[in-house]
Amino acid sequence: MKIAILDDYFDTLRGLPCFDKLNGHDVTVFTDHVQETRALAERLAPFDALVLFRERTRITGDLLDRLPNLMLISQRSGYPHVDVPACTRNRVLLCSNTQSDLPSVAAAEHTFALILASARQIPQQMASLRAGTWQMGVGKTLRGRVLGIYGYGRIGRAVAAYARAFGMKVVFWASETSRERARADGESVAETREAFFSTTDVVSLHLRLVPATRGIVTAEDLAAMKPGAVLVNTSRAGLFAPGALLAALETGRPGGAAIDVFDQEPVTDPADPLVHHPNVVATPHIGFVTEDEFELQFSEIFDQIVAFAAGEPINMINPEVLGA
Repeated sequence: MKIAILDDYFDTLRGLPCFDKLNGHDVTVFTDHVQETRALAERLAPFDALVLFRERTRITGDLLDRLPNLMLISQRSGYPHVDVPACTRNRVLLCSNTQSDLPSVAAAEHTFALILASARQIPQQMASLRAGTWQMGVGKTLRGRVLGIYGYGRIGRAVAAYARAFGMKVVFWASETSRERARADGESVAETREAFFSTTDVVSLHLRLVPATRGIVTAEDLAAMKPGAVLVNTSRAGLFAPGALLAALETGRPGGAAIDVFDQEPVTDPADPLVHHPNVVATPHIGFVTEDEFELQFSEIFDQIVAFAAGEPINMINPEVLGA
């Protein structure tokens, strides 16, 4: 098959052991990002299969209508960026393993790296040192402070384990069902939503972005946080209303943020107000960007292509395409 791999910014996948699974196929790796429909359709017209790099490119109905050769989209995890009904209408099979038993260790580690960097002002201290002004302020110790984790999934629980190793107290908030699971597991759950946001020193978001969670963190939630608290988001920017976090930071509640995700990605404006906010530690959506995580994820993605080519597709999201 002719396979296109999208958005591999640093041409990383060719060097992974799992890339050998595509031997015998005609593979093209695109290292730039294109979203405009006409340009993307022209680029992808010859291909039978697409490999998506998480949610970096949106696969719209308009795009799919222009790709008559496309038979398969292979990716991993959730697919809010893919128009599934349009896939089915165009007889394109979407395969995605959404039931992995493992947390994204890379994302959990990066979350805690952001917590540490924010608490100890590492980016700001580095900038001060490089400017020849030595120290620039006083950081905070994590031991004894309270980490609030919004969400009770695999990544959130992994972050909780790291926090406890640093002597932090951990409290959870989530949907009613997830709060019940957390209590059954012996975890501390906040009495109320307001108490969760107002009594924690760090709040870290670990929720999938689905219609029910879009904008779930409100301006009122942020206003309830302590002036010295930090909001950490390595999940999705859409968990806030657009602009809500920046507006909250301008009021001083919370006092800081550590973020890996943005409303529009990639961020290419060198003057982006969140990136340059003095109380923000920001990284360019690298929570999952490690060689180990890529090997894990793309091994599964390439397995889906191999299975499809063998006539035995796996992890099908719209299997009705096969009947058509």
